[in-house]
Amino acid sequence: MTRATVTAAVGTLAALTLLAGSAAARPAPEPAPPTAAPRLVSFDTCADALARLRAAASASVGPWGFQPGWRTGFATGGAGEPLALSRAGDGARAAQGATPEHSGTNVHEPGADEPDLVKTDGRRIVTVTGGVLRVVDPATRRTSGRLDLTGDDARPGPGEGSLLLHGDRALVLLRGSTPVLPNGTSARRPAGGPTGARLLLVDLAGRPALVGTYRIDGSLLDARLTGPTARVVVRSQARLVFPEPGDGATEAQRLAANRAAIGRADLDAWLPAYDWTEGDRRGGGRVGCDRLAATADTTGTALLTVLSFDLAAGRLGDGDPVSVAGDADTVYGTAGSLYLAGQRQRPGQLRPRGWGGPAGRDPGTAIYQFDTRAPGRPRYLAAGTVPGTLLDQYALSEWQGHLRVATTSGDDRGSRPTTESGVYVLTRRGDLLTRVGAVTGLGRGERIHSVRYLGPTGHVVTFRRTDPLYTLDLTDPAAPRVTGELKITGYSAYLHPAGPGRLLGVGQEADADGRAQGLQVSLFDVADPDRPTRLARHHLPGAGSAVEFDPHAFLYDPGTGLVALPVHDGGLLLLRVAGATIVPAGTVTHPGRAPVSRSLLVGGVLWTVSDAGLRADDPAGVAGPVRIAWLPAT
Repeated sequence: MTRATVTAAVGTLAALTLLAGSAAARPAPEPAPPTAAPRLVSFDTCADALARLRAAASASVGPWGFQPGWRTGFATGGAGEPLALSRAGDGARAAQGATPEHSGTNVHEPGADEPDLVKTDGRRIVTVTGGVLRVVDPATRRTSGRLDLTGDDARPGPGEGSLLLHGDRALVLLRGSTPVLPNGTSARRPAGGPTGARLLLVDLAGRPALVGTYRIDGSLLDARLTGPTARVVVRSQARLVFPEPGDGATEAQRLAANRAAIGRADLDAWLPAYDWTEGDRRGGGRVGCDRLAATADTTGTALLTVLSFDLAAGRLGDGDPVSVAGDADTVYGTAGSLYLAGQRQRPGQLRPRGWGGPAGRDPGTAIYQFDTRAPGRPRYLAAGTVPGTLLDQYALSEWQGHLRVATTSGDDRGSRPTTESGVYVLTRRGDLLTRVGAVTGLGRGERIHSVRYLGPTGHVVTFRRTDPLYTLDLTDPAAPRVTGELKITGYSAYLHPAGPGRLLGVGQEADADGRAQGLQVSLFDVADPDRPTRLARHHLPGAGSAVEFDPHAFLYDPGTGLVALPVHDGGLLLLRVAGATIVPAGTVTHPGRAPVSRSLLVGGVLWTVSDAGLRADDPAGVAGPVRIAWLPAT
């Protein structure tokens, strides 16, 4: 591989348009120093790309491969005002036949829809469960269409499917997987086999009909829909097969054999292959070298591929793929940006997933930003790092040209944890996300359990034995500061805006030793950032909710104060926020105690979804919800 320096010029990176194929600076052969930002570089030739990937993988491999269960084997896994129910304008109502008011998927940012197992546009409810896509007419409360998705060559696993909806098109996303071999490597996909992330394009204009499919090596990380453009992020592992040495082989011999295997591997071991169908037409290919970039300190063990699909076009095509030889586990999107973030790795320094380590050896989090304002392929903009590890996408927030990132650093193992948390403010300068401000030292000895940004204000919950809810003033990016702190027992695992100066928290009550005591829903008054208070709470001993780890399961209607969240006994708990109180409003259950996974509102009717079917209720009943209809899944 030719030696060259990594360019820092934003013009070169912009010219890549996330690697559109033009020549760019050749990658440096040595890893960047720990303090350097993980800039992306492209390659002059496929030979350069192969040499860089081989060198990185050789530096990362050990005598026993890439160590299954370590980060090389990743699991396959600023909002301002609260989101109100959709209200179509007069023109839209006329065009769509007076579409009723309806709730949407509970997403992090407006303008960036997220895939979920149920979607509605007010005219139809679309679900994907148990390998079947169903369409329900909420006006007649009847099933209007059904499409078996299992004929593609593999039945989706339980809870595997999710979907995005645009007009009369539904994009079904099936997570897929890459088989992992005993030595920690991943196998090649058998021809026509069921592995890999799969996408199914369904026409909903009449009876649901499959009009296109797409499959690519790897597993679905996440996706975002901005306008008609769906951008799907797939993570794939290097498909390397290491030899099995004979008995008595030393570790040095094993390492040499593994490196020799890497040295013989071609680009097919790294670059994801894909195939697609469009009616009777079929096609396929592999991500090209001109669509590949790498971080200067890539480990050569994983690739991220971003696919772009125009759902208004009625076809999928090849997805216009671009790949980065890097790693991430978090996708955060806004109406104009896409961020990929994850714990930073370096060759020869692979760490277990979620490893924190003492602050002095913190690997940090790498973040890559892409411009998604224009349709089609996203354009790479910049990269940066922050100390610590992320909880989830809610730890990130783009606001007025800055990115706020909340992380936890340090080691929480043992009786004397060294953890602390902070919020870092980054801005783009050229091709770098540069830190301009930070507030640190939050929750010493604790970890972040939830984050919510509301414009210039941030709210961070840390927990070990008690729950400090920190309020942060982020108005000045160069000088973020803590303005208030509320200590209560338990913690909130999810925070949701509930009107001006109000915040709802869903999590667990805990005793004085930090042991969970059951579901806790709290209403906070954060109007005075110096003195956050809790106005009310609802405690359900021994219970828990999927909302604690999946915000898509949460429903809040600001018009009526209705709160709906699944609980672990299988039912749906209804509450109402009324003034400064939280009032129980009943429960909804499905036959056979089938776990209710989602709830939504269409025209004032509460719809709940489970694998058993859909139920419609009037949520305004005096004694609780009143059942209107039941639509079984079979």
